[in-house]
Amino acid sequence: MRTRLLIEESERLGQALVPVAESGTPGHINRDLVAALAGAGMFDRLFGSEDIAAAELCQMRQGLARVCTEAETALAVQGLGGSPIHLNGTAAVRERWVPAFRSGEALAAFALTEPGAGSDAANLTMKAEPDGEGYRLTGEKRYISNAPGADVATVFARTTEGAGARGVTAFVVPTDSAGLTPVTLDMISPHPLGGWVFDGVLVEPDHILGVVDQGFVVAMQTLDMFRPSVGAFAIGMAEAALKIAVEHAVSREAFGSPLAEFQGVSHQLADVRMAIEASEHLVYAAADAYDSGDRDSLTGKAAMAKLHATETAQLAVDVAIQVLGARGLESDSTLAHLYKEVRAPRIYEGTSEIQRNIIARELFRGRI
Repeated sequence: MRTRLLIEESERLGQALVPVAESGTPGHINRDLVAALAGAGMFDRLFGSEDIAAAELCQMRQGLARVCTEAETALAVQGLGGSPIHLNGTAAVRERWVPAFRSGEALAAFALTEPGAGSDAANLTMKAEPDGEGYRLTGEKRYISNAPGADVATVFARTTEGAGARGVTAFVVPTDSAGLTPVTLDMISPHPLGGWVFDGVLVEPDHILGVVDQGFVVAMQTLDMFRPSVGAFAIGMAEAALKIAVEHAVSREAFGSPLAEFQGVSHQLADVRMAIEASEHLVYAAADAYDSGDRDSLTGKAAMAKLHATETAQLAVDVAIQVLGARGLESDSTLAHLYKEVRAPRIYEGTSEIQRNIIARELFRGRI
């Protein structure tokens, strides 16, 4: 039976990190926050001698998201960008970067998306052309978490034209490499998002992750583990929003009665609570499928988990703001912060529409 201990530990840590998070600038990397997460041993869990369980990752993200979305995102993005290096890098590359990830000294990014290739990731156009034993990368990556301030990126580029997903290779690219130009983006999401322009950036042969032309194996290995945890992040935000709404409904009176006694309010909150419970079951079922090696059902379960949880979080925040009324719209309120945070997870790591496509495909294959 799944324990909630790690969720509660992560929630307590998140509460302690709120002042560190608030000291940062929205939309920019907060290295003090990353260092604090490292000091608490959170990156030791991600980059330890043994692979972290997907269920553990979900619990960490859910607990942190209840109280400090900035800490949750800093943890998740470091894991997303660093895991391919941790799991697939050469000995020299792992020795250079993994200890720095664990200590918080180096920040990682997962550079898959391009201006013209988001959900259709097999349509990547960034070129990786042979140069001796290495490659030169030319193109652009955009909407990358931790960009452009990350120290190193896992970058996916096309090594074989016309081969779709089978012609992509994964590379380790330090961001101080010659020919790399940072791109800064001003997004409504509070966490850092940007990109890089690559102009013949040289990548040495020992900086190839996995096998040439099989970079999507590297990408899917990482995304399969992290996609359920996006749902866990969403659950944490939904729980935070619901808690605020319930407390307000109990204490706030209108027409001589607490808001909680009006069915128009209480039934909406009941629906949100039910949706959160359903999302939690879906998220941890997907995590358990990953941890047990059940790859046949994982894809469909992960898609259902991410879709249901992120849509539920959007609903929870919207309902909570409606219950609080004008108070929920105050710019410095927790709900206003959640309103900005909750929108992006319905897009990144596969939009809600893509998740429905995956679920339908797996359904007709008889896998779910």
